[in-house]
Amino acid sequence: MNKKAVLGLSDGVDSAVAAKVLKDQGYDVSGVYLDIAGDKQRADAIKSAERLSIELTIVDIKDRLNKFVCEPFLKAYLSGETPSPCIGCNRDVKLPALLERADEIGADWVATGHYSRVIGGAVYTGFPDNDQSYMLAFLTRTQIGRLLLPLGGFQKSDVRKMALEMGLEVANKPDSREICFVPDKDYQAWIQKRAAVPGEGDAVYRGQRLFAHEGIHRYTVGQRFGETEEGRRLYVSGIDADTNTIHLEKWEALFKDDFYVRDIYWQDECDRDEIRAIVRCRHTRWEMPRCTVKKEGGRWHVFVDSPVRAPAKGQIAAFYAGEKLLGGGVIDG
Repeated sequence: MNKKAVLGLSDGVDSAVAAKVLKDQGYDVSGVYLDIAGDKQRADAIKSAERLSIELTIVDIKDRLNKFVCEPFLKAYLSGETPSPCIGCNRDVKLPALLERADEIGADWVATGHYSRVIGGAVYTGFPDNDQSYMLAFLTRTQIGRLLLPLGGFQKSDVRKMALEMGLEVANKPDSREICFVPDKDYQAWIQKRAAVPGEGDAVYRGQRLFAHEGIHRYTVGQRFGETEEGRRLYVSGIDADTNTIHLEKWEALFKDDFYVRDIYWQDECDRDEIRAIVRCRHTRWEMPRCTVKKEGGRWHVFVDSPVRAPAKGQIAAFYAGEKLLGGGVIDG
């Protein structure tokens, strides 16, 4: 394979340093800015490309993002689920756009600034403090086979130092923790602009209505919601879109010994009906219990060795064998 690589170059520090690492490794790097944001973000990406002396192509992905990410995100919230849009975006929007550009210019490789590693056609975790392998749980085997992750061996603090040494204007730019298509973080307002949303409904604790809620799209499983008469804090334990009802429980009742997962994609071509693995139910560093995963009809039943807190319907469960990412699926109750 050749050493031409197409890098997803954003307006942040990670992808800029990833470009430098690839160039130092002898790759001929071309950048692609996936454009959905405003002029400021685009300008930062252009400046980084100029500083790095790499070609930058700007690709408008708004339509693709709307079809594969925004519309499913909207549907999920209105059905009482808690989606993980970035994971689907990596598989259905970002990687396809990079691969299309790579094929246009005859590049064998694509690259991103994720803090994970690719070894032998499989994704592995990066450093625990900044590992992002969870975000790659839906990538296909074909995508992984052409993927480079140049930051997998670095800590975030090292990357910022490198950016300063390179004189990049984005060196001290804060990390983005927003959903890219909801830049003001107000996803509730975003939903309300695009659909008829449910109004007030009942918030129920053990069969008894305690409160009114403001619409199911405003809540996620595990979110704090009111108190009992005795002063015990209550949390959202379930969301029923059909009845516009939120179910509440105390903290200890949020922990589950088992849950179901649908639409699993196994990156390692798993052909077994039962496996032992490690599961991660959200992008967290501290909750990764061992589990047994059994196929039951069209879903997989996950039995965890130690309870997990509030596995929310619609979120992604990622599975690992040690440091190796095996794949992931959608939590289904």
